[in-house]
Amino acid sequence: MLSVDLLALIAIAATTAWPVPAGAWPVFGVLAGCAALHLHCSRWIERIRRDHSHLPHVDLCSIWMLAGALVLPPSLAVALVVLVYAHRWWVVGRWDASRPPHRNVFTTSMMVLATSAAGAVAGVTGLREHLASGRPSGWLDFVGLVGAGAAQWLVNTALVAIVILLTVRPRSVRDAVGSASDNLLEAGQLAMGVFVALAVAWWPGFALPMVVAAVALHRTVLIHQLELAARTDAKTGLLNAEAWHLQASLELDRTRRQPPGATVGLFMIDVDHFKDINDTHGHQIGDAVLRRIAVALSGAVRRGDAVGRFGGEEFAVLLPGVEPGEAEAIAERIRRQVHQVVADDAEGGRVDGLTVSIGIAVWPSVAEDTVEGLLAAADAALYEAKRQGRDQVQVAGRHRRVRWMPAARSEHPGA
Repeated sequence: MLSVDLLALIAIAATTAWPVPAGAWPVFGVLAGCAALHLHCSRWIERIRRDHSHLPHVDLCSIWMLAGALVLPPSLAVALVVLVYAHRWWVVGRWDASRPPHRNVFTTSMMVLATSAAGAVAGVTGLREHLASGRPSGWLDFVGLVGAGAAQWLVNTALVAIVILLTVRPRSVRDAVGSASDNLLEAGQLAMGVFVALAVAWWPGFALPMVVAAVALHRTVLIHQLELAARTDAKTGLLNAEAWHLQASLELDRTRRQPPGATVGLFMIDVDHFKDINDTHGHQIGDAVLRRIAVALSGAVRRGDAVGRFGGEEFAVLLPGVEPGEAEAIAERIRRQVHQVVADDAEGGRVDGLTVSIGIAVWPSVAEDTVEGLLAAADAALYEAKRQGRDQVQVAGRHRRVRWMPAARSEHPGA
């Protein structure tokens, strides 16, 4: 982080070598004013977004940053970045104790470098000069627009990914560079920034209508983020019971409409002796254990399987198209992964040696027509694993004598 800050300071010092034409100041003022108006109108939205975001989220300042990189001389372009992010910290960041000022400085430094890269492309291709004269045209200018946007995205994404890989240590590089929806949002912002630059090339006041579009985009992103939050368990980041149950119902209906031979499996998973962890180490350590078990479960299942928390120390897994033998192999992999989970408490104690009991139900081997019935079968297999000594996998249907009765909790997935 300090290295990025130092590089940003060097970049800022280097931009002072470029002269600032008198005509650039009105454009700078308009872009700074539009960015400030955008942040002011969306400040409450941004606070809610940050409160509901457990990962680095895409802010919506790139619109004005890229426009500045394309039409302003380098010194004013980086000055715009510093001004916008200082204002952003004042209206949003200073209220958030979990995001100290040095993180805002780092974000500002990243954007200084990203904007400098975009500005360099605009300068090399002659795009900035053409925009300043109000005469952008031809394929070379189009290449300059696309190249500048790509340069800003590449530098920003690479720096964020490096920090995440060094600190959070995600499961894959893909997690560090952001989801497809995050990158699509960033691409949309950059496209809007291009049109702001083209608008101010004709007349600076044409940037004002883009404030409305930026605020509308902000609200749309918030709605999507709140939808995700409503489906997510706050402690573990997995699907919550209602969202998992809905997804399982849809998958079972889809599987039943397929030709004979289609299958779908369910796991019910319970952490053995979890109450002892809470009683010995406290509920905070218990919550940390649940989060680490959630990571272990997510890493042990296949891509496309859905893992949810059913409440307390119980988890459920939906496995589309799984064969009984494959389901047992996945369950055993989960059991072994949980053995490796370790959590340390503040007093030097350690939680390890964790085990889980797992019940499996695979349709149509378990002839139930509802998710509730399959859950009841998996639940019975889970408690058979408990009775047999815990830390094992049991499959429903092997010793079934009567029709499964739906479990009481499965009738109310949120309970």
